[in-house]
Amino acid sequence: MVQTVVSVGLPIDEMLEIKKNRIMPENQPGGMKRISIVTGIHGDELEGQYVCFELQRRIMQEKDKLAGIVDVYPAMNPLGIDSITRGIPAFDLDMNRLFPGNIDGNMTEYLAAGIIEDVSGSDCVIDIHASNIYLTEIPQIRINELHEDVLVPLAMETNIDFIWVHGASTVLESTFAYSLNNTGTPVLVVEMGVGMRITKNYGKQLVDGIFNLMHKMGIWKGSTKEVKKPIISRKPDDVFYLNASTGGLFIPMAKHGSRLKKGEIIGQITDPLRGEILDEVKAPADGMLFTIRDYPVVDEGSLMGRMLRKEACGYE
Repeated sequence: MVQTVVSVGLPIDEMLEIKKNRIMPENQPGGMKRISIVTGIHGDELEGQYVCFELQRRIMQEKDKLAGIVDVYPAMNPLGIDSITRGIPAFDLDMNRLFPGNIDGNMTEYLAAGIIEDVSGSDCVIDIHASNIYLTEIPQIRINELHEDVLVPLAMETNIDFIWVHGASTVLESTFAYSLNNTGTPVLVVEMGVGMRITKNYGKQLVDGIFNLMHKMGIWKGSTKEVKKPIISRKPDDVFYLNASTGGLFIPMAKHGSRLKKGEIIGQITDPLRGEILDEVKAPADGMLFTIRDYPVVDEGSLMGRMLRKEACGYE
């Protein structure tokens, strides 16, 4: 059932409405668990749109197996999605810096407060993001170390490749996830794919994981697929950041998600005018490439990728 979560008037007799679709069993016993799938906080991150579609499509094929509540919020920032804009158009605001909002505040604060009120109380929330247009990420969940005891066991069930536990000092307190986690509603922040695009295989991978998590929570009684055991990183020095030494055109040469040896070439920065190789981006150590540059034009200092050192990956 499609419901309006919060709405506000716009100029010229228009309304901004944030909506969700609630899916429930035909028989509705008391005490049902609830999972909320949230995406579209950033309007240029579209990977979650496919997850919302595929999840609901599969639920409706076997709705008799549903034993709890599934709330799907595909467009928390509908104006941003309509205009392919990261923030809220005309306000020049990042929506993920407005939470928990203020019900008596301005329009954007009111919207943020209405969202928090509606999502609060979920037994689990999946907040789906994509990378920007410059980088591609393997499916991963990023967790504030303050909440890792609650969130890591949930994340382990979601079929993602990598769990990245961040230090508390790196987490912005005005985000959707922090605001809810800090008040007892567990939120898993998924980062995967690339901005302005849909990576179907990543979307299907996550949907398989969501069904597995719902099964563990008692929300789904149907069959599920076996899920991956993710790599978990907790140490800041486990991750290498690879930055461009010069500007040019980046040509990737390593497969995203691959295991590399120290010194292997990840890509080349080239000069199209002279036909020269200006620099080679090499693996600084043995490990896994979990972020890679997708947009080819780079400047000095541009992020080319991220690697997780072999010792943290847990493979021989």
